[in-house]
Amino acid sequence: QVQLVESGGGLVQAGGSLRLSCTASGSSGSTFSINAGGWYRQAPGKQRELVATIISRDISAGTTNYADSVKGRFTISRDNAKNTVYLQMMSLKPEDTAVYYCNAEVRIGDYSYSYWGQGTQVTVSS
Repeated sequence: QVQLVESGGGLVQAGGSLRLSCTASGSSGSTFSINAGGWYRQAPGKQRELVATIISRDISAGTTNYADSVKGRFTISRDNAKNTVYLQMMSLKPEDTAVYYCNAEVRIGDYSYSYWGQGTQVTVSS
């Protein structure tokens, strides 16, 4: 079993920056790797939406994808050695306020599984 633990959320003024981290951890002795990671967000009364994704391994490693609303302001990255995916958020706007969720496709043995983090609140004040 693998767990995703997010950190880095908080309250920031418009124009400010935050960096979110999402670290995958497993039970003692478990071996796994992250194939791909992503960040999603859900604002009150709205559906969960994709923010950014990144491929961690194989020939497409490093390939990223962003929602139009965050292009040029957010950067997703990963550290395979730490099983961690990051989301650097800059020039934050009040409309970025949401609960941010990490998602990862984790390879365990011959199979891959999708996991979600518990979410971290990001609040941008005007």
